[in-house]
Amino acid sequence: MEDSTTKEKVLKRIRNALINRSANPFPDLDMAAEVFEPFYDTPEVVFAQEFTKAGGKFVFCETQEELISNLEDLIEENDLKPLFCFDKRLFNLLLKSGIPVTNDRSQAANMKAAVTFCEFLIARHGSIMVSSRSGPGRRINIFPEIHIVLAHTNQMVDDIKQAFKALKEKYQQQMPSMVSLITGPSRTADIEKTLIMGAHGPKELYLFLLDDTN
Repeated sequence: MEDSTTKEKVLKRIRNALINRSANPFPDLDMAAEVFEPFYDTPEVVFAQEFTKAGGKFVFCETQEELISNLEDLIEENDLKPLFCFDKRLFNLLLKSGIPVTNDRSQAANMKAAVTFCEFLIARHGSIMVSSRSGPGRRINIFPEIHIVLAHTNQMVDDIKQAFKALKEKYQQQMPSMVSLITGPSRTADIEKTLIMGAHGPKELYLFLLDDTN
């Protein structure tokens, strides 16, 4: 019987390919080998450079006291009171440090700035990995006009492959339902080929990196 649809033809070819597999034409190719050149500097420096190239604003903090001080300056200079934070651990840390913060979800539609943790920082691309398990879930990473991320240097990995490996080690069989990479503030050029900032998420993205090697 002849195949009656294009779909059936495609499926038949797939079945035949699975049954009658071709020999690997490149048996000596190492699929696990790294494809990138080694870093030209430390991962932290590479991340900062790539992150700022993408439009992010990077703040390095040697101590937690310095982090709080820099965060207070940002809040005062941009009139961000109060910050929205729906991560319980982070909320308590900020509240204890005297940072004006709220977790009132009923006011979420009016939030100007929100602060979150993240999963990992990907040095090679200057990207921030977030997931549905990292504190407040999906909404808080895209809803506010200004997104502030707090991270530690021990969350830095070289590339995406290492980030996913670390994520699997962290969550084992309880992987997040959503994993996303944030590379700079939201932007799009879909509207008459004009670059629009903040169309699908925050207009500004800050990364406060706390040095935990001391």
